[in-house]
Amino acid sequence: MDKIQHKYVDARGLKLHIAEIGTGDQVVVFLHGFPEIWYSWRHQMIAVANAGYRAIAPDFRGYGLSEIPQEPENSTFLDLVHDLAAIFDSLAISKAFVIGKDFGASTAYQFAILHPERVIGVVTCGIPYVAPGGFQRFFSLVPEGFYISRWRQPVGRAEADFGRLAVKNVVRNIYVLFSKSELPIAEAGKEIMDLVDESHPLPSWFTEEDLSAYAAHYEKSGFRTALQVPYRALEARFPTSNPIVKAPTLLIMGGKDYILKLPGMEEYITSGAVKEHVPDLEVKFLPEGSHFVQEQNPDEVNVLIITFLKKYV
Repeated sequence: MDKIQHKYVDARGLKLHIAEIGTGDQVVVFLHGFPEIWYSWRHQMIAVANAGYRAIAPDFRGYGLSEIPQEPENSTFLDLVHDLAAIFDSLAISKAFVIGKDFGASTAYQFAILHPERVIGVVTCGIPYVAPGGFQRFFSLVPEGFYISRWRQPVGRAEADFGRLAVKNVVRNIYVLFSKSELPIAEAGKEIMDLVDESHPLPSWFTEEDLSAYAAHYEKSGFRTALQVPYRALEARFPTSNPIVKAPTLLIMGGKDYILKLPGMEEYITSGAVKEHVPDLEVKFLPEGSHFVQEQNPDEVNVLIITFLKKYV
């Protein structure tokens, strides 16, 4: 961890934080999810650097140590794609592997669609490719209390729910919820934070030190941007009529990832339907893995990633 360097780049008028390790000619860019920051890729960054690659992990706009946009409520996934292109330009990266988890996976896919000439290959954890507007098909089949449905609501409800707790406890609760195999769904009259008892232990692979690292960053950034992107920006228009990921792609899913409990999601992946938009796709399941598979099973994920990288160098 001490060997990971930190810097800032100017991207489209924002000062974005970058973590970096390794000096190889081939670059691997890691994109975090929620409630994560660059730190969620710590195990993989060190592993790929040791394998001879240059590893880079930004904090998205409004996350971690990156600057918060003046109007975060206007941010979209397309902004993240444009920010990533600006990071490539600032760091003189012509082409790279792009690895994403959770909504970082969605950004990786979108970047590969809009900038195919800059992507060698894509690896994603926890989220398959879903065509623009397609997530609504899955969300429409779950109860109103589903956490994404709640957090997508206009400004107010989620902020009030989070605001009852210290930032550290919000992050703790989300890690507990998202590491389970069931969809986080609140009953009527309850909020998402009510789903976790404060006495519930952290996952065995997530330490108090890890929690403190995340909390320190969210205490700085808050959740204002995080609730906008991904949640409130999920159905924003995407500017292409042919959303095909042409780059070779590896999808790593935990067998106990709650995402698989979305009605139709597991079948969408295992039936091969996902390959309609990602034709050169390989899927790997880690049977005991949760939504945080790269933190829970770092050694297994590292092997899968490095094996994939070596195939396309």
